[in-house]
Amino acid sequence: MGNKFLLYLFTLGFLTLSQAQQKKITLEDIWQGAFRTEYMDVLRSMKNGKEYTVLNFNRSPRSSSLDKYNYETSEKIETIVASAGNIPFFSSYTFSDDESKVILATEIEPVFRHSRLGVYYVYDVASKNITKVSDLKIQEPLLSPDGSKVAYVYNNNIYILDLASQDTKQITTDGSKGTIINGVTDWVYEEEFAFVRAFAWNSNGSKIAFLRFDETNVPHFSMDVYGQNLYPFQHEFKYPKAGEENATVSLHLYDIASQTTSNVDLGNTYYIPRIKWKHNPDELSVQTINRHQNHLKMYTVNATDNSVSLLLEDKDAAYVDITDDLTFLGDDSFIWTSERDGHNHIYLYGKDGTLKNQVTQGEWEVTRYYGYDDKRKKIYYQSTENGSINRDVYSVASNGKKKRRLTSREGTNSAAFSADFTYFINTYSSSTTPYQFTLHQASDGKLLKVIKNNNALSKKLEGYELSPKEFSTININGNDLNMYMIKPADFDPNKKYPLFMFQYSGPGSQQVANRWLGSNDYWHQLLASDGYIIACVDGRGTGLKGRDFKKVTYMNLVKYETEDQIAVAKKLSELPYIDEARTGIWGWSYGGHMSTNCLLKGNDTFEMAIAVAPVTSWRFYDTIYTERFMRTPAENPSGYDDNSPFNYPELLKGKYLLVHGSGDDNVHVQNSMRMIEALVQANKDFEWAIYPDRNHGIYGGNTRLHLYNKMTKFVKENL
Repeated sequence: MGNKFLLYLFTLGFLTLSQAQQKKITLEDIWQGAFRTEYMDVLRSMKNGKEYTVLNFNRSPRSSSLDKYNYETSEKIETIVASAGNIPFFSSYTFSDDESKVILATEIEPVFRHSRLGVYYVYDVASKNITKVSDLKIQEPLLSPDGSKVAYVYNNNIYILDLASQDTKQITTDGSKGTIINGVTDWVYEEEFAFVRAFAWNSNGSKIAFLRFDETNVPHFSMDVYGQNLYPFQHEFKYPKAGEENATVSLHLYDIASQTTSNVDLGNTYYIPRIKWKHNPDELSVQTINRHQNHLKMYTVNATDNSVSLLLEDKDAAYVDITDDLTFLGDDSFIWTSERDGHNHIYLYGKDGTLKNQVTQGEWEVTRYYGYDDKRKKIYYQSTENGSINRDVYSVASNGKKKRRLTSREGTNSAAFSADFTYFINTYSSSTTPYQFTLHQASDGKLLKVIKNNNALSKKLEGYELSPKEFSTININGNDLNMYMIKPADFDPNKKYPLFMFQYSGPGSQQVANRWLGSNDYWHQLLASDGYIIACVDGRGTGLKGRDFKKVTYMNLVKYETEDQIAVAKKLSELPYIDEARTGIWGWSYGGHMSTNCLLKGNDTFEMAIAVAPVTSWRFYDTIYTERFMRTPAENPSGYDDNSPFNYPELLKGKYLLVHGSGDDNVHVQNSMRMIEALVQANKDFEWAIYPDRNHGIYGGNTRLHLYNKMTKFVKENL
């Protein structure tokens, strides 16, 4: 019966030993690091294109080193700097443009998802001198192009340290918590536009462009912090929920020589999601987008007189995604990606914003833009041309001709190119192969050398009971949806098994991908070894299958996604080896909203659900994310309320576990508290757990182990 929707199947196995010899995965294995994967951390090409740098760590004794390697031989040339003596352990590094100096990050502590506070040092590569930028914990230090100065943010103000004179200048003075932010983003920009540093040096170091956020009128949100104190205290920050007021954002230029700041008038601008200097030191590109996020404009600001001219526009009936794919070429012509033809593709524009040509086209998606080789007139990119669950690396001439696939193994391939595009280091993995790092010629993809593999992990996993992911498609509501299934290692088609579904389902996301295992995959393997069949399906609204497939959920988040998951469960229950009376579903964040909705709206299909850190009403989530897909609550009240599960708690029939962290600054615990209260008043039996002071990731110490123990117990008792 299942063959009617299984279009293709990968069953490359892990198993090399008899099952009698193999161990079952334990939660301790997963969460105490038994399956740790080796990486090439913070890999960067040197400007000469012949060498690259990597950050290496030692666990015992704890130390770090910034090491330089030769591309051709993959041999280490030298250690540029290592933690020893007066150089503390560092966890990240950033070179100046001329590579004369490097910033080292130490004593890092997270603020929110992307933002960090830390103590930073500047290391002079030639003299080997080291300078502490500030005795205080600061944010986002950035060297000037010639390495002579460091700009950074402290307490919402921008400072510049002159490394030669050791003189520090404060270039903004009005920064204040909860009101004015200079040079770094507010909470919602950081989370939804995915950047923190909101300032940039121009190409000759004569000016700094920066954003200023006035969040005075943004409603504040507070969370109780319990800690070890006698009295809890409230952590407060500005958080604009859907329909509420955002920070007012403005653009400014600081002139290093005159030590003066000027304002740039961008007109009636709502969001400024990106600023980027061109090669011309007097020209700054600025992207703006309206509140509905369906009309993006890119301007050129002339930094000599602050005049503004329109360079490009991108519109969409639903929304325009913000990316980092904008790249200015040597003459300030530029590369841009857009979904304007129905799929995400690469476009080449002249420096005046005139479209030269669409470089890539087809019913597939460009997933990463890597760069432009001016010498050979080639563009390098990653795409889904070999199937939406796979990724490959390609080159193509800037006129769209002479396309070449540079990677050959089916799975997920990504590339880090040398600065002169002679080489690239390919990071490869699949659902059966841990990460491998190999050196290739950029001209034709020829394999030159294996740099690092995870053979030790592969060998270790041979001793465990693991089942392959079986990839396929399933036709649901008129769409062929990507799916994987994990069956018990001793699967018997004549038996019946409970079905446990996993999904995320958020706009543009992907869970069904041919890549190496994450922690949830190991947990699913544990459950499969205990007799459960795991299935995951990417429904409508997820990514990499075109604009229309992704944006069909516009104005109705989780409606069509829920319908698809319910239909998947019903169709899979028709299989002879699935016990239709034992169907469960789980998810985290957006996926937790989905699993809750599926249990309620699909109460004749699902017997059990787990929701971790779920949204339960989009009215509680932030402006930028929610309004991108839903517009405001005033404009779309039914879109917000018709799929908010606390509005129909009476539909609960199955077993339900609800989990949240009380310190979740992203999806506030308010979401779960409202769901809990609704279920209590509907007199519904369910289980719930709150993890004190834990954020959206619910981790720290034994927290993850405890959470997954709880979820495992719930699955075994109720499915």
